[in-house]
Amino acid sequence: MATHLIEGKKAPSFTGLDHNGEKISLPDFLGKKVVLFFYPEDDTPTCTIEACNLRDNYGLLQKAGLEVIGISPDEPHEHKKFKEKYSLPYSLIADPKRKVIDKYGVWGEKQMFGNKFMGLIRTTFIIDEKGYIEKIFYKPRSAQHAEDILKYVNG
Repeated sequence: MATHLIEGKKAPSFTGLDHNGEKISLPDFLGKKVVLFFYPEDDTPTCTIEACNLRDNYGLLQKAGLEVIGISPDEPHEHKKFKEKYSLPYSLIADPKRKVIDKYGVWGEKQMFGNKFMGLIRTTFIIDEKGYIEKIFYKPRSAQHAEDILKYVNG
């Protein structure tokens, strides 16, 4: 568990630049339920699996009343390439200075092949229509992330 945030509390507000360099803010989505997924890096194997799983189930997520937003430390131009390469239908927010990432507490120590390092810890937040954290998915299962979200939302 990385984040200091807890379910039932107000989600930290943010404004960031999307894949087109346009400003996007959490308050823009008040009245809608948001799936805010943080992922380490565009076009890496596990991140691509997760992003494409959300893409493949985007219609079902929308039907369940969910908006999807991805955030990583990548730059807007990297997001644009990633979005176009995989036809991702949702917004990707660039956070190279980790302002949103740090607000959500998803940067921390990770381990791979026995090496410890600091990085983004894959985490997804479901934020309700009033801006409160409804559910946190710690280390979501990338290949079935949308299914897990829909299972939670649909009961």
